[in-house]
Amino acid sequence: MRFIVENEVIIIFLIGSINYCNPIDKDFLYLYLVKKIVYIALAMLMSGTLNAQYNWDIGGKIGASNYLGEFGGEEETRKDFISDMKLSQTRWTLGAFGRYRFNPYVALNIGLSYIRIQGADSLSTNRGRVGRNLHFKNDMFELTARAEGYFYSTNDLGGKGRYRTDMRMFAFFGIGGLYHNPKAKLGSTWYALRPLKTEGVSYNKLTMVIPAGLGINITFRRKHRIGLEMGWRTTFTDYLDDASTSYIDPSELEGPIAIALANRYDEAYHRDPDAIPHAANYEPGEKRGDPTHNDSYLTTVFTYSYVIRGRSNFYRQKYGWLTNRRRRGRRSRAKF
Repeated sequence: MRFIVENEVIIIFLIGSINYCNPIDKDFLYLYLVKKIVYIALAMLMSGTLNAQYNWDIGGKIGASNYLGEFGGEEETRKDFISDMKLSQTRWTLGAFGRYRFNPYVALNIGLSYIRIQGADSLSTNRGRVGRNLHFKNDMFELTARAEGYFYSTNDLGGKGRYRTDMRMFAFFGIGGLYHNPKAKLGSTWYALRPLKTEGVSYNKLTMVIPAGLGINITFRRKHRIGLEMGWRTTFTDYLDDASTSYIDPSELEGPIAIALANRYDEAYHRDPDAIPHAANYEPGEKRGDPTHNDSYLTTVFTYSYVIRGRSNFYRQKYGWLTNRRRRGRRSRAKF
């Protein structure tokens, strides 16, 4: 456990230092942090494996994902939390996880997820965003290690006295690594935006995320566990959608595709010239994104997992009487 605590301290210190690094150092720092997360996850899982198997459950998850960033929104420039979210841009997420319960109140969850998010200015009611006319989709892979704290539980859901169905509610908080690669469509082809440097910036495909949220799970017959989770991901990048700062001069872009995808005002103008601001709002140096707020995303997932039971102390205390096995007494010869 000392190894785990020391590495968690290192991760927290390095995350606080990211914003003060130059772009090259950030790339190395992100890679180093992802490796640290993997090491900690493996160490904690191995530690749990050596103790007992009853507290393990392994399963999968599937659900919906929503993006929160520069695209979408209403008339105002920006709103906090979910106010700018477009439900029509809801996409999907799926993944697998393993969970180990250290005690009735705390568990560790290690998960790997595939998540798609997307957004489009054409869906906004903000005229400035409609004129910007950008859009994106991003297929992401997320690896997280999170702690789950159980704040409500019952071992006999329904009060039937059979103790075959239990329910637990929990909050979770953790750390993770995210691989992302935003793309935009030109004609009938989707192009990766990062290599095009549409804002003259070469950002990293790897970034850190902080998952937090709430969940509930119900266990049937002590081995089948279903659940519902709602989670928010705070990220350390503003380029999940490839928009963050300002327009740059087209002469600084590499090739016609980069030029076409960096500024799409002309497409919006030809579609509806009376519905958008003047072209001067989209010239080099003008605002293209909002660098004061990083991008984030939400997930809502249903989970199923299978509980692996052994003979831990927790098992014997809570469910030992359900095994229906008679204790064998010590045999001895009668003495006369």
